[in-house]
Amino acid sequence: MVDEQKMLLNVKNLKQYFPIKGGILGRTVNYVKAVDDVSFTVYEGETVSIVGESGCGKSTTGRAILRLDEPTSGNVEFDGADLLSLNKKEMNRMRKHLQIIFQDPYASINPRHTVRQILTEAMEIQNVWPKEKRDEKVIELLETVGLGAHQADRFPHEFSGGQRQRIGIARALSVNPKLIIADEAVSALDVSIQAQVLNLLKKLQRELNLTYLFISHDLGVVRHISDRIIVMYLGKIVEIADKKSLFENPKHPYTKALLSAIPSTDVDNKKERILLKGDVPSPIDPPKGCRFHTRCPFATELCRTEVPELRSSSDTTSDHQVACHHAEAIESGSLQPVVSS
Repeated sequence: MVDEQKMLLNVKNLKQYFPIKGGILGRTVNYVKAVDDVSFTVYEGETVSIVGESGCGKSTTGRAILRLDEPTSGNVEFDGADLLSLNKKEMNRMRKHLQIIFQDPYASINPRHTVRQILTEAMEIQNVWPKEKRDEKVIELLETVGLGAHQADRFPHEFSGGQRQRIGIARALSVNPKLIIADEAVSALDVSIQAQVLNLLKKLQRELNLTYLFISHDLGVVRHISDRIIVMYLGKIVEIADKKSLFENPKHPYTKALLSAIPSTDVDNKKERILLKGDVPSPIDPPKGCRFHTRCPFATELCRTEVPELRSSSDTTSDHQVACHHAEAIESGSLQPVVSS
């Protein structure tokens, strides 16, 4: 990471536990440990992506940062402000700088409002534009996201899925945010429409100096838009690297398995698919030690007892970090996978 870049978001030891109630009195009997001690940074103007299987905690991380779900513990510093220490009124004022694009573009916008109402409502709540200029701004936003002025008084059901997601993007832009969290923002769209929306997001980033935290399970999409990538597994970060390093030199066995699943059109250079054994363990009772050890072919007794720290391995830069006890041994071939009988 370039030293001159400003750190916009700094997440430290973030935890999000959801209580499980039981018994006649409805007491808390256990917790779903959706996000467990997650730390990372996002710099101004970059796109950081969080990837992993369903249930790994990536979307919950985004919601916790925005306090859509109140985090259990940790620190979230945004542009110098401690978000978790803000009261409700202060947090509401801060929200104009932090916006989210949801996965389902129809469920996230009011079906009874026209596009004009949807966009001006956000402006009114945050008081970002004078009343007399809001209609003009609506037209400008629609044109910015590839829609037309004649569509301002239409309702959401009159648009396609891709168009509705553009409305969602326009709503996020309507309050001049610094950071946009895109939570599976293209996963519900057709492949051709995905490419259009991703190109739009990149164009907006260049023109408006936006910063993205992009959440996705699709590594192909992530490769197209990311500067740095965070890989999560069962509530923990297992690897952080810039895009080039992660795709060319993955260190964690889980990351390697994810990358091996990406379809390839190169018939002369077929990748060997790495199939993981078993299912993802329950976040209610995660495995001790490394959470991936129950599915990892390289797991040792150390992996079963001690939690690996996120660190730079000996053959990578400090920006490439991995949470694996045996990353170097696996890379050198001195540790071989255990073959199941």
